[in-house]
Amino acid sequence: MQLFIPGPVGRLEALLWLPKGAHGEDLPLRAAAVVCHPHPLAGGTMHNNVVFRTSRGLQRAGFAVVRFKFRGVEHSDGTHDGRGGEDEDARAAVAWVEQRFPGVPIWGSGFSFGARTMLGLAPSEPRLARLLLIALPVKSFDCASLVSVPQPTHLVMSGNDEHGSYDDLRARFPALPAHVDAEVIEGVDHFFRGKTPELETRVRRHAEHVLEHSR
Repeated sequence: MQLFIPGPVGRLEALLWLPKGAHGEDLPLRAAAVVCHPHPLAGGTMHNNVVFRTSRGLQRAGFAVVRFKFRGVEHSDGTHDGRGGEDEDARAAVAWVEQRFPGVPIWGSGFSFGARTMLGLAPSEPRLARLLLIALPVKSFDCASLVSVPQPTHLVMSGNDEHGSYDDLRARFPALPAHVDAEVIEGVDHFFRGKTPELETRVRRHAEHVLEHSR
C-alpha cells in the first residue's frame, strides 16, 4: 500500500506491507517495524534490494512493515541537511506506526545509513521495542551509541563490508552489552550481493525466534 506519512518538514513517501506468508496468505499481526534506507546522497531509497529483503523477511514473520523515503528523496518533501534530520523522519514513521497499530511492539530496522539512523534514534525513542540493524557502517559513521543503546539489538553484518565488516565491528566494540548481539554472512560485500535471499531468511528466522520467546 502506497501512502504518505506526516513528517517534520512535510510528507514522507512510504509503503506499508501487512503480514503475509510465502504463498501470499494473510498472517496474524504479531509486531510492526519501520525500515530505513541507505544514504539519500548515495542514491538510497526504500526500493533498495537489501531494504526490500529485510522488509520481506519481517513481513513473513508476521510483521506489518513500513518503508519510507527520507526527506528530499523522490516524492518526500524537504532536503537532506546533514544535521540529523533523517532521525526525526524515522521518529515520525514510528509515531505513525504506533497510531496505525496501537499496542503492537514496534521494531526499528534499517540498512547501512538507515541502520545508523535507527541506532541514533533509539536512545530517545521509547516506542521502539527492539532494533534489527543490517550492515551497520561502523567505519563510515559514528556508531558509538551501540554501547549504550537501551533496546535489545541484533545486527546482521557482511564479511567483506568496506563500510564496516563483522571483524571491524568486533575491533571497534570488543565489549558489547549483553543485549546487543551480531551474526555475519560471510563472503559478501556491503550490499550482500548474491546472498540477499539468505539475508531475508536470517531476518525472518531471527524475528520468529524473538517473537516465539517473548510470549
